[in-house]
Amino acid sequence: MFERRMPAEWETHEKTILQWPVADSLVHPDNYTEVCDGYEETIRAIQAFEPVGLIVDPEEMGALRKRLGEDIDLYPIPHNDAWARDSVPTIIVDKDGSRLGVDWKFNAWGEKYQPYDLDDALGEKILAMTDIARERPDLVLEGGSIHSDGEGTILTTKECLLNPNRNPGMSMEAIEEALKDHLGAKKVIWLEEGLDGDETDGHIDNIACFAAPGKVLLQVCRDPKDPNYAITRRCLEVLDREVDARGRRLEVVEIEQPPYATYRGKRATLSYLNFYFVNDGLILPVFGGDAAQTDQKAMEVLKDAFPQRGIATVNGWSLVKEGGNVHCITQQIPKAAKEERA
Repeated sequence: MFERRMPAEWETHEKTILQWPVADSLVHPDNYTEVCDGYEETIRAIQAFEPVGLIVDPEEMGALRKRLGEDIDLYPIPHNDAWARDSVPTIIVDKDGSRLGVDWKFNAWGEKYQPYDLDDALGEKILAMTDIARERPDLVLEGGSIHSDGEGTILTTKECLLNPNRNPGMSMEAIEEALKDHLGAKKVIWLEEGLDGDETDGHIDNIACFAAPGKVLLQVCRDPKDPNYAITRRCLEVLDREVDARGRRLEVVEIEQPPYATYRGKRATLSYLNFYFVNDGLILPVFGGDAAQTDQKAMEVLKDAFPQRGIATVNGWSLVKEGGNVHCITQQIPKAAKEERA
């Protein structure tokens, strides 16, 4: 029997998977060169810690091999967009070392973008190429909407998972049961909502994540005039009264949000919590300019939280202009390894 467990992101990875940007899918097509440069910068940062696999349109194989070199696995799979966190399956593990890809249904964040059929079909192809077994739940879910402590606790938001544009008619209890069935979850902690202006309808990976079992990082707002002030106060209230799957009270570590910023008339969802764990390190988006002070504070908090990890920074603006950041464009493949029993 497969005793499923969703590993924590800080556990050892075999590699990281990304998708190369598709010009036709960009919200701002004139940014294509900048976006591609941002992806390449992130890929280079990850490669300093672990291998990278990149999903590319077949006709771009030659150009990207020349651009990125030989030290990267290229997977020729047609795709609509480039947010691997949400369209590449969630890989779970068993105690015997076997892995399973949970290939969620994908509907482009509640039918916000068309077409999305290639991204919805992408999971089966990438799992076949990486030789990982597949499971296809009857549930729309994006990887950016859930975070695991590796010990049975899942962190998420009601704003996203209970949004009628994902799974209309499904109750919170039904979705909890699905997370238990497919991820081996034993406890689901529900925050009310994500950051103001987040077009994903409140993905957890912009506002909060586990730093360790029993320890949560939360991006907070200090300005009472900013909608994120009330949002993050409510998050603190929930986390203060919750316990995890093993009954532990949660320690909350606060990271101050970057200053309010807009891009082409809309709020930019700037988040330090959209960093990505890699083997022995993490990749952190920073924003510079008015955010230079909070950039430095975020690095200090993360260095204190993860003293054994190297922190590599990348330009967060090249990605956030399209609505996401480093965590959104990556999906880890956990290493297949038998767990040691105590």
